[in-house]
Amino acid sequence: MKFDNVLSEINGFGKFQIKLVLIQFLSRITLPCHFLLNNFMAAVPAHRCNISALDDGDIFRNLTLEQKLAVSIPAEQDGALSSCQMFSQLHYQHLSGSNRSEDTFTVQCQNGWVYDNSTFKSTLATEWDLVCSRKGMNRATASVFFIGVMFGAPLFGFLSDRFGRRPLLLVSYLSSMTFAVLSAFSTSYIMFVILRFFTGMSLAGISIISIVLNVEWFSIEHRTFSGVIISLDWTLGNLILCGIAYCVNEWRMLILAVTSPLILAVIAWRWLPESARWLMAHGKADAAHRYIMQCAKMNNRATCMATITPRTLLESADTETGEKKYTFADLFRTPNIRKLAICSGIVWYGVAFTYYGISLNIAGFGLNPYLTQLVFASIEMPMKIGVYFFLEKVGRRPGMIGTMLFTGLCLLINIFVSEDKWVIRTVVAVLGKALSEASFTIVFLFTTELYPTVVRQNGVGYTSFLARLGVSISPLIVLLEDVWHFLPGVIYCAVAVGSGLVASLLPETLNTRLPEFIEDIEKPRYRGNDFITCNSKRLFTSVSFTAKE
Repeated sequence: MKFDNVLSEINGFGKFQIKLVLIQFLSRITLPCHFLLNNFMAAVPAHRCNISALDDGDIFRNLTLEQKLAVSIPAEQDGALSSCQMFSQLHYQHLSGSNRSEDTFTVQCQNGWVYDNSTFKSTLATEWDLVCSRKGMNRATASVFFIGVMFGAPLFGFLSDRFGRRPLLLVSYLSSMTFAVLSAFSTSYIMFVILRFFTGMSLAGISIISIVLNVEWFSIEHRTFSGVIISLDWTLGNLILCGIAYCVNEWRMLILAVTSPLILAVIAWRWLPESARWLMAHGKADAAHRYIMQCAKMNNRATCMATITPRTLLESADTETGEKKYTFADLFRTPNIRKLAICSGIVWYGVAFTYYGISLNIAGFGLNPYLTQLVFASIEMPMKIGVYFFLEKVGRRPGMIGTMLFTGLCLLINIFVSEDKWVIRTVVAVLGKALSEASFTIVFLFTTELYPTVVRQNGVGYTSFLARLGVSISPLIVLLEDVWHFLPGVIYCAVAVGSGLVASLLPETLNTRLPEFIEDIEKPRYRGNDFITCNSKRLFTSVSFTAKE
């Protein structure tokens, strides 16, 4: 008796599954808060050179602040004061409006900077002067965080496939909370960067394990709903981040505020079930039966458990195969899974690269960062509702291809829209952001359905590794605008379109049973649902014998 048959018998979408989603909500809302935290924590407020050290002459002391700035800091073409340069010596002729440039030499700021703290009380940029020639260090904080996520994804994927979903989630909760709190008390830039690396590594566990645990407890006909509903945690967390960041404009307190939900997640962990599908695949029939009984009782299907015993579960689990210890190498041993691993890895890289290319550049659309973040988050809700119906009726592969190609189209359009037309740029960017978020929702669900149970976390961990590789590079791509202003947009567009085309090589998974072992995808897969009718003791199986690629 396959586990999908058991789930149909005990109701694969009931109170038990709702409880599972709600418990995981507590931890998953922290993910967007940390993943997009750099939009606020590393924001760069308006700044200019500090000229207080020049206040040592009688003439200079008698000038107004506006006059002092005019004789000490050059103006840009738009009339604004330069953010990174000052005159090598005071130029009093500027007070008369003279435009003469003879002997007007400029140098980098010599005595630090003065920042506008009307929007942000303190940020990483103001804490360690990560501006001008050091602006790359500010961007690097996001990259280092995502490099941590990149290494954490395969690590937690491997460990959760080996030791189970539930214990590794607790490890992820505790380590994420510890490293995040320590990073808020960093005394140096190096210390902060190291702790953010380990925070990202720990949060990767929550990201990849939670969605797999959810999908493994939902029946075939409700898997689309499970994938979309858990992605709404990201949207709600995004909205929560806007509110918290608006109220807490000091970066240290902001880190503590967005990490606090993990305290509740640790408390609620005791009610979190292990994946019975994982337990069966590893021959732990007694433990699997115990959780299945809990699910049946909570879903008012306890009477259906009369014929389901640990023995029947053990006999159906193909224990010889289940006893084998699987590693990442198994993702590349045989032809079908090797093709699957390569293609899904490329798609994940492209999805993450473009999503964060848009999400971490909210200052470039003419609105203040809080409003831009709020608009970006708000558009995700209706988009995900539309994604649900599309996935149910059309399928995963067309959805994956379409969202990536249209994201690329939006990025292409914005390349040709001038920056003064910020309304058009923002509208197109919001649409592109919504489409890229839709692609993220689809790729998570799609990937969990593609990989067999015995290597599902390894597969999600591997693809997430490649995704975070893309994310760690994505913030740095913006620096290429110094080479050619349109180069970042061209790169984001090309990656989105390329990964969308690669998605066409993946098989469709709509209404297919989740594979349990690698052997299941090395032979023709059958499309359809397996189900049991509780009122009858007989097993009815509806299978369409159409082989899938």
